[in-house]
Amino acid sequence: MAYYQRLSRTSSRMVVCVHGLTRTGRDFDPLAEALLGEGWSSVCPDVVGRGRSDWLVEPSNYSMMQYLSDMVALLARLNHSEVDWIGTSMGGILGMLLAAQPGTPIRRLVLNDIGPFIPAQALGGIAEYLGHVGPWPDMVSVERHLRQVHAGFGFLSDDQWRHLAEVSTRQGSDGQYYLHYDPSIAEPFGQETGQDIDLWDQWAHITCPTLVLRGAESSLLTPDTLDRMQTTGPNATSMNIPQCGHAPSLMQAEQIQPVLDWLRD
Repeated sequence: MAYYQRLSRTSSRMVVCVHGLTRTGRDFDPLAEALLGEGWSSVCPDVVGRGRSDWLVEPSNYSMMQYLSDMVALLARLNHSEVDWIGTSMGGILGMLLAAQPGTPIRRLVLNDIGPFIPAQALGGIAEYLGHVGPWPDMVSVERHLRQVHAGFGFLSDDQWRHLAEVSTRQGSDGQYYLHYDPSIAEPFGQETGQDIDLWDQWAHITCPTLVLRGAESSLLTPDTLDRMQTTGPNATSMNIPQCGHAPSLMQAEQIQPVLDWLRD
């Protein structure tokens, strides 16, 4: 498993940033730079099957339990007994699962447009594009595709969209461009579509301070789920991100700064 690390010389505080289902750790480049500006170290892994990390031989092993095991191994390698966790979508699910464990290393948890309940209908929307990795003849075509399937990221500048396109792709031996993840991750995901994801039991065991960011137009994190998250488990603090769906990019200063302020408390 590959990861991107920025180390502070002034603080031992470590922030782990974990991406969504088809994304990579490079999504957090702007946030990681901002964290370093606060004097905090960060690590942004490529979950197995994505980015520079290896692909698994057996597609059925692309599971939350495998990812969670990998994250525990990463934390052991980093030798940090306590970390803050920022998770977008799938990365947030992993954060919840880890935060619910006895003796969890998570000090503070930030969930980016994800909660302990995901309606099946929203999962079906992801399944429509999952596994379609290309090819595309050039980066312009890749960028056009990303703007469409990740419109929920909200407003990004042309340079930011281009950055996402560059860190989201690999060039094949045929000279064409492919999204930088194993299309086989769609196989186990497809077996789960058609049914809700329900992690309320795990949520009840989370005690660390928790911040929930919700894209105002999100279909994955519903208002009803968010309301319940604020009155059960860790009694989460919430923040609404306007003009975003699933999930806010965390690349814009107006999204990054409130996260820094909350982590600083």
